Amino acid sequence: MHATQSQQYAAKIASRRATSEPVWVRYGLITLTVAFLTLFLLVPLAAVFTEALRKGWSVYIAAIFEADALSAMWLTLIAAAIAVPLNLVFGVAAAWAIAKFDFKGKHFLITLIDLPFAVSPVIAGLIYVLMFGLQGWFGEWLIDHDIKVIFAVPGIVLATIFVTFPFVARELIPLMQAQGKEEEEAALVLGASGLKMLWHVTLPNVKWGLIYGVILTNARAMGEFGAVSVVSGHIRGLTNTMPLHVEILYNEYNYAAAFAVASLLTLLALVTLVLKTYVEWQAARSAVRNEEGVIAS
Repeated sequence: MHATQSQQYAAKIASRRATSEPVWVRYGLITLTVAFLTLFLLVPLAAVFTEALRKGWSVYIAAIFEADALSAMWLTLIAAAIAVPLNLVFGVAAAWAIAKFDFKGKHFLITLIDLPFAVSPVIAGLIYVLMFGLQGWFGEWLIDHDIKVIFAVPGIVLATIFVTFPFVARELIPLMQAQGKEEEEAALVLGASGLKMLWHVTLPNVKWGLIYGVILTNARAMGEFGAVSVVSGHIRGLTNTMPLHVEILYNEYNYAAAFAVASLLTLLALVTLVLKTYVEWQAARSAVRNEEGVIAS
């Protein structure tokens, strides 16, 4: 008994030593972190808004409501509005299949889901050019049927879907795996159909992870540059998204307009960060409530 108590006391002392550092070390690390965030995050953010407003609010508003800028915003919203719901459906289906079922090729499917993380977005864009371009595999067929994919909205949507489709699945797979199959099996035993089980059991258990994945997907869809740049053709007022429009304005030395549009993307990033923090907080609260319910029962 005494030996056990002494071992526990020794373990507590060792834990305190392992997690406690001298004051100068703690403050040094804090100072280094603050300096790094200031230099690489806060200063660039301040620079974007400073340059955007350098010539006054009138120039800023004019740059945002200029016809080509509005067209770029509209195309960005269209691409996100199509890519996000499709990737939501795909992510739920893929996560459900991987987490709840055992089948041959499961690990290969996970590898395919992770593929956009490993492939450069520019390469992804070139793949679509190879497939749907004038000299591509389906180029002649598309020309014969008067269907335009590359240098048009469909190509931009396809590229956006490719670079964003892992986010929802990758958020849901570990959550569904951790929750197991017991609740779904109980629902089936009680007579629930597969759709009802998904809607009333599976999705409520992973709702915060699902929302988190959707937020990340939307942020990436609106901010994607590489893949979209390859397939868009940079046709002003037609196939330019917001990031591409910023590049064109900057290359034309129209810095005030470029930073004005860039400030909208920056605001989107900040809103995404706030939503991400809120979802993580809600997820943590939900986990604590679930643990308290288990303990109480």
